[in-house]
Amino acid sequence: MESDKGTVCVTGGTGFIASWLIKRLLEEGYSVRTTVRADPENKRDLSFLTSLPGADEKLKIFSADLSDPDSFDAAVEGSKGVFHVATPVDFGNNEPVEIVTGRAISGALGILKACMKSGTVERVVYTSSASAVVFNGQDLEMMDESFWSDVDFVREKITPDFASYIISKTLTERAVLEFGAQHGLDVVTVIPSLVVGPFICSKFPGSVRSSLAPVLGHRYEFSFLKSPIVHVDDVARAHIFLLEYSDAKGRYNCSSHIMSLDKLSEYLRVKYPEFPILTPESLAEIKGLERPGLSSKKLLDTDFKFNYGVEKMFDDAINCCKEKGYL
Repeated sequence: MESDKGTVCVTGGTGFIASWLIKRLLEEGYSVRTTVRADPENKRDLSFLTSLPGADEKLKIFSADLSDPDSFDAAVEGSKGVFHVATPVDFGNNEPVEIVTGRAISGALGILKACMKSGTVERVVYTSSASAVVFNGQDLEMMDESFWSDVDFVREKITPDFASYIISKTLTERAVLEFGAQHGLDVVTVIPSLVVGPFICSKFPGSVRSSLAPVLGHRYEFSFLKSPIVHVDDVARAHIFLLEYSDAKGRYNCSSHIMSLDKLSEYLRVKYPEFPILTPESLAEIKGLERPGLSSKKLLDTDFKFNYGVEKMFDDAINCCKEKGYL
């Protein structure tokens, strides 16, 4: 473990990306404050965080909720950097999109205001999503950071259960960048594609489950595979890199590969014959919205390098799921 690099805050610490980011930060010598939703009856098991190497000395856990924007003040205070990873997710379409989006934006702006009040925060790194870039109706093979998803297009073309997430991520990213520009707060956004790989969090991450649809036999999620992908550790590393990279500005796509369903199914059938992987003929019948690639040229031009290929992403995800009993 490296020497102390200072204190940073990670919101939404129980999530897939956030928990892996905390693991990485501790390994790199940071002291970490993270937020989790209140648990008055202490029923939530946070041992996957508290048992991390270095956590005893360098990890503090605070209660905070995006529904209460002022609740993040204590966690942010004294931090030199803040990673805002927490996001409300309502894939069950249980709440109107306006409610979900309003909660996401007010929570994010509350965190940015806490950063300004702290007097110590030098940069905020916000975790966005490829969903904030690619859903705009433009027929292109690749999109860079100049592209934004179109809310009207999303409302018309995307199923309501997923549209809520897309609209929330798009409008929240716009809001945090606008707030930063208006108030002189250094805000950078990371835009991951479909995140694949191992996980330490207690829940089965949705993006990992979707990526393993051919292994799990979840035909209804196969359409998610028609998208660019990235390893979770590369995503965490990109967050830390952009906190530390002095010239970072604006949005950064974070995606390393575009996946071929044919090649993926061939690899999985050979490497994991115990699973009933679909044939190329069956895969060809899959319908779904083809998502353009996400250009990471801006990130790569900073000398950041991706460490993981497609096979490693899926090997890590499958082995982790086996260890945790999901496969």
